[in-house]
Amino acid sequence: MSASAAAASGERRRERGPYRRQQTNPWKFCLMIGFWAGLIWGLVHWLMYTFRFTPVLPGFLAEPFYQHSFLQTNWGHISGVLFFILFSIAAAFLYKILLGRSQGPWAGFIYGLLWWTLLFVAFGPLLGMTQPVNRMGWDGVLSELCLFAVWGVFIGYSIAFEFTDEASREPRREE
Repeated sequence: MSASAAAASGERRRERGPYRRQQTNPWKFCLMIGFWAGLIWGLVHWLMYTFRFTPVLPGFLAEPFYQHSFLQTNWGHISGVLFFILFSIAAAFLYKILLGRSQGPWAGFIYGLLWWTLLFVAFGPLLGMTQPVNRMGWDGVLSELCLFAVWGVFIGYSIAFEFTDEASREPRREE
């Protein structure tokens, strides 16, 4: 459609004047959300381990790559938080691809519980990352379950709010 035909039909290709739409790059946003989710909830996991709410090492995601004795040191804890950041970035991208149009916190809640199931029931014991759930103890199971539920809500609701919030799509007046 030519510019004159678009103007005749009442459509405009771009907005002119003092109003401008602000678009969020979804991939940069997911990178940022994944980074902050990993940093915040990785540090919360480290605190939970430090105060003995959970027996799971902060570096449990790095278990296939490092020796267990290293992961028990301070540098191992730091590498565990870094691995949790990388894991959270990948999980944020995956959430955007699979559930990016979901609204509200429930999709993120279920997403977090799904990751907990994969890491603590399915693959974690198989790869030696975690103990089997029946040997972890109730405190550890519930602490990790709650952590991953809140982590999933953080990722899911942040992405849902940014990309489904209609009020943020209103044109903003440039000053």
